[in-house]
Amino acid sequence: MSRLRPSARPAAYLRVVRASAWYDLVVTAGFATPWTYALVHDALSSTGSALGLGGLPELDLWQTLFANLMGSLVVVWALLRLVGPRLEHGLFDGIARVLFATWQAYALVHGATRLLWLFLAVEVTFGVLQLAPWWRRNTGLADGRPLGTVSR
Repeated sequence: MSRLRPSARPAAYLRVVRASAWYDLVVTAGFATPWTYALVHDALSSTGSALGLGGLPELDLWQTLFANLMGSLVVVWALLRLVGPRLEHGLFDGIARVLFATWQAYALVHGATRLLWLFLAVEVTFGVLQLAPWWRRNTGLADGRPLGTVSR
């Protein structure tokens, strides 16, 4: 892993990693417990309905369990990136955001509340910001060389 580096300036890149961690912590902390998730669920459902984007399905035990598992994991991951951010954390977070965005898009195609578009936009934005420097570095685009050429 130590040979992997994004093409962006490390300090600027770590600011993006921290910003994505703060976003995750703020947005996801409410999902981490059954009590806070019930409040978040009601707030999201009310907001979606008020904006004409659709509400959430009725709260049930399984939905709460999976929301709590996801919330707990994302909170811990966010804290790791805030307390000890590393360049590689941006790479892995970018990959996770591709996965999250994929499943959010799947849910949207299958009738989930259109409120999900707001979260999808943030996932895609942070995913691009965190993966693009790695992609440019590993394709040679960071140093202006055409794709596939080797420097000597």
